[in-house]
Order: sequence, then structure tokens, then C-alpha cells
Amino acid sequence: MNLMHWRLLIAIAESGGISKAAANFGVTQSGASQAIARLEELLGVPLLVRDRRHTVPTAVGEQVIARARKMLAELDAIQALADEAKGLHRGRIKLASFPSVFVALLPPLLRTFRRLHPGIKVVALEASDDEVEAWLTNNTIDLGVVMNPSPERNAVPLGHDEWVAVVPVRHPLALRSPHGSVNLGELVEEPFVLATGGCVIHGKSLAESAGLSLADQRVTVQDWASAFALVREGVGVTLVPSLTLPENQKGLRVLPLQTPIYRHFGLVCSEVGRASHAVSAFLDVVRATERPSR
Repeated sequence: MNLMHWRLLIAIAESGGISKAAANFGVTQSGASQAIARLEELLGVPLLVRDRRHTVPTAVGEQVIARARKMLAELDAIQALADEAKGLHRGRIKLASFPSVFVALLPPLLRTFRRLHPGIKVVALEASDDEVEAWLTNNTIDLGVVMNPSPERNAVPLGHDEWVAVVPVRHPLALRSPHGSVNLGELVEEPFVLATGGCVIHGKSLAESAGLSLADQRVTVQDWASAFALVREGVGVTLVPSLTLPENQKGLRVLPLQTPIYRHFGLVCSEVGRASHAVSAFLDVVRATERPSR
């Protein structure tokens, strides 16, 4: 058992459900369920029980949770003492990333870091990948999220997602089996809505990297939401990262590529960031946090 198990147990008890607690931790519902099942297996007693629409602690679970809260409070107090001794009781980190990573991957890490190091302020800046690189070079920021960082940059892994095809729900490609996939070669032959998200890696550049080209590029947009709206209207198909998919996918069909293509994200320090104790503490949190695959 580890600290994540205890914090997740408390979060489920406070929220009354596994799904909400899992979302706050940035893990899948099945991952959270497995973590609690593992904790119950190690202790040998049930801690939670489903009661109508809510998940509530058992009698022994209530007692365990009360002691877990005390344990974690003491641990946080110890961390605060250590922070003060290391000069981490105050400080500021400037962190830049593109929007989809801010929404999907960074919130759980920022919440954990804020709890462990409440005196350090993280200033979050949204930017394109070109802007992140420029800011790292001129030391405008301490940390930047970089897409597909090369090994020599010593990036701390943050997570990854997968490029997926999005087509109108009545498109011939959408009529395949529920688990159907699409070949990149056939996708680029369709009328295409090119969405860039302000990044240099997008549907067109991926096609060109594979020795292909867009046969019929109908329109180019920067905003992902605009691309999804155009696909709904039947203007064309598109290729997007899975982190950008909308919650409401009505009118859309999402298809994986037959040969998967991934975006990998890593945190890279500027020269100023490498000398910062606060940045080192943040990267320690990132390394210690289990993150789901996407």
C-alpha cells in the first residue's frame, strides 16, 4: 500500500463516489477501483460498500479513514517542516504548456503539489509549442511541457495521448464495426478539415511524415472545437489528438488509426529552472505520481 491508496480512499469517502474521486486524481475509474481493492486485500477487510447511488465506508472503513486522515496530516506537517528547512516554504514556478495538457494532465499534479508545498505558487501559462520552446530558451519560464522531447533534453515524462480520426457519424468510415479502425492512407484521401491547435505537429505534418499528402484540404482551423463543428456539418474528416476530443461527441464518430501514432509529453527545465529548488520539488511530485495511459 502507498500514500496514493490512502488519499484516494479519503477522497472517495468525501465525494461519495469512485468516479468523481478518480477524476480529481487524474486516474481512470477502473484504476481507482483496483487501487481500493488492493488496499482492502492487503488489510483483509472491506472498507467501502455501494449504498444505492453512493459509495460509503463500512464501519471499520470509517475508523480506518479517521486514522488515515491523521496520518496524512502528520505527513503534511513533516513535509512543511522539511520545506522550511530547505527554503521551500515560499517561491514561484512559471510553467507553460498548450491547453489540452493543462486540462487533462496537469490539474491532479498541481493539486498534489499545492497540498505538499502550499507556500510555492505555480504560475500556469498557456502557449503554443513554439512559444514554449522560445520561453525555455530565453528563461522566461522555469518549466515547459514539450511534445516528443528528444532524449538529450532530460525531460521528465508527463504522459501521452494518441492521434485519432474523427468523421461524421453517417460517413462510410463511421459505419464500420464498433471496434473498427482507419488507415492513415485512406483518411487523407477524404475531404479534410485540418486542425493545428497552434502546433507544428498536426494532421498534415503527420501525413507528410508517412510519405502521404492531403488529397482535398477543405479548410484549416487552429481551434479544435471549430474542427469538430465542421466535421459535424459534413465538411470533411479530421485527425486530432485524443486529449482534445469534446465531451459531447454527438454527430461524430471517433476511430483509432490502424497503426497508432502517439504524442509524448515531457517537462523540460530552462537554465533558470534547473537551479530552482522549487522546480526540483515539483518534478519530484511528477515522478512520484502514477498517471494513466491515454
